[in-house]
Amino acid sequence: MVSLALCIGTIGTALASPLYPIYQQLWHLLPSHITYIFVAYMFGCLATLLFLGRSSNSFGFRPTLQIGIVFVILGLALSSIASNALWLALGRFIIGIASGLISTSAMLGLITTIPDSHKHNAPQLSSIITVIGFGLGPFIGGLIAQFSNQPLVTPYLPIIAAAILCFFGLFLVKAPQFKVQPFSIAPRLEIPAAQHHSLFFIAGLTAFSAFGAFSLFASLSPSFVKDLIPWHGPLVSGSAIASILLVSAVVQFSAKSLLPAKSLILGLITLVVSFVLLGLCMSMQWSILFFISDILVGVGHGLGLLGAFGLIHQMTTTDNRAAVMSTYLFIGYLGTIVPIIAVGYLADHFGLTTGVLGFCLGVGLLCLALIFWHKKISS
Repeated sequence: MVSLALCIGTIGTALASPLYPIYQQLWHLLPSHITYIFVAYMFGCLATLLFLGRSSNSFGFRPTLQIGIVFVILGLALSSIASNALWLALGRFIIGIASGLISTSAMLGLITTIPDSHKHNAPQLSSIITVIGFGLGPFIGGLIAQFSNQPLVTPYLPIIAAAILCFFGLFLVKAPQFKVQPFSIAPRLEIPAAQHHSLFFIAGLTAFSAFGAFSLFASLSPSFVKDLIPWHGPLVSGSAIASILLVSAVVQFSAKSLLPAKSLILGLITLVVSFVLLGLCMSMQWSILFFISDILVGVGHGLGLLGAFGLIHQMTTTDNRAAVMSTYLFIGYLGTIVPIIAVGYLADHFGLTTGVLGFCLGVGLLCLALIFWHKKISS
């Protein structure tokens, strides 16, 4: 039930991605409006991580999960009846709050409920479930929308129903006794010891680049994919988005034995190659390059996050790991906001191709700088 709650919490986050072209046409939205709607979720998630990230320590993981599920239901319901971009953005903001509550409490819940023989794999299991949920969201949304007479309503309904069942199912989970900590909304962010500062920021900015790359495809690829490949519709764009995270999950599972530093560098190199190919695809209109770039973003996403997570684990102890991980996620999640808003601005004023090329150039140069920075501190 804990895994189901985590999966539902992440499915809702990207469920609307393949629907954006329909919203754009119906409400006459600019590309920047789509990016604002997309990043509204991240503002909710970041606010929750900052101010409510320790709720499980005060209320327990099961009540916190159930509160998160309630927010999922509210956010999806509001999205399904939204009549304009503002209401849709508000729905996504609420879903972001839900995601932040569920992601933190589900990690504690998995550690508590998973069989003893697999407890050491709880963090990796949480990561893989999260990625699977993110991938299922756009695929389910696109699949239902493709064949529905109400493509802006029907995709939300099955997930709302599953969330309601999950809410009541969580009552069956036996939560152990725990030491209750006083509830506080004071943000607690922390960085590791001074000798790890450079490596920490390399890991954080790698996550920034990986999250940004996925967010580009999740927010705007449904808009530009129709000009690049011969197949159209929500299912096509939803599958393109889902494939990134499916590949990422497979890579993270398959490359667990790689040293974290090597995995991180390979991930950065792969992201650079994917940006080059996406840039060529947008310039030359070669559809085959879109598919290759899409897959390579998934590989780079998986390797980069796997390496970054491993490095964070190496440079922290049990006393400061949660706080340092919150800081790392905060930096990474900024990648879903800052570059995406910049792409939307460029697309409004200079065209979608220019916006995507600007992203590829900017984040690609950041990845190259991180590679050389890591080489410098390692030599």
